[in-house]
Amino acid sequence: MIKLGLIGFPLGHSFSKNYYLSKFEDEEINDVNYDLYSLENINQFPSLFLNDNRFRGFNVTIPHKQTVMGFIDDLSIEAKEIGAVNCITVHRSEDKVSLKGYNTDAFGFETSLTPLLTPQHNRALVLGNGGAAKAILYTFEKLGIPYTIVSRSKTNGHLTYEQLNEDLISSHPIIVNCTPLGTFPNIEECPQIPYEYISNRHLLYDLIYNPVETLFLQKGRSQNAITKNGHEMLILQAEKNWQIWKDNF
Repeated sequence: MIKLGLIGFPLGHSFSKNYYLSKFEDEEINDVNYDLYSLENINQFPSLFLNDNRFRGFNVTIPHKQTVMGFIDDLSIEAKEIGAVNCITVHRSEDKVSLKGYNTDAFGFETSLTPLLTPQHNRALVLGNGGAAKAILYTFEKLGIPYTIVSRSKTNGHLTYEQLNEDLISSHPIIVNCTPLGTFPNIEECPQIPYEYISNRHLLYDLIYNPVETLFLQKGRSQNAITKNGHEMLILQAEKNWQIWKDNF
């Protein structure tokens, strides 16, 4: 039995486990299993794949997407440039175990975003500057879309939420929520931006997929903006992970 899994902490409800186990059942893949491995300390990670040669791959979620890179022997171009890993392959030879790290978040975001883009979507506001934002910034750089980061503190030239005004909102027709604000069960929360300046020229994208429509997206829709949640991005990156793992089986 080939073993795959998700590492992170804490791990509650997991989209990944449900998704892959359903996929395996639907496609009659009987020799692969996927499970959750809650690791409070990333230094616990090697004990998983070193003590069990059935492991062939992992997903990585918060808070380990960056710290896990200390255990990676090789990085894909995207993972290296983004500085974060969410997919790992385990390679085994007679006397060595090596890991390669990938970032499929960027693939998922770009593939789900680009069909929505029109020529007017020429500048972006990125809400939040944590690990979730890294793949988003990489994608905008790849697409040649200038972006401005909005964070709670005025560091590294970022804007603060208090600085957002009509001109800034109007001149940034793409707004991406990379914060956890609005995630279930805290569905009454949303980033504090002046939603009254959102228009039908805007595209609001939320990385959150639970709930299906966050308050951020509700407020955008009420202003006639195009809105999209993170569910398709999640599915796209999950399928990309599977292709990467399969090539290593």
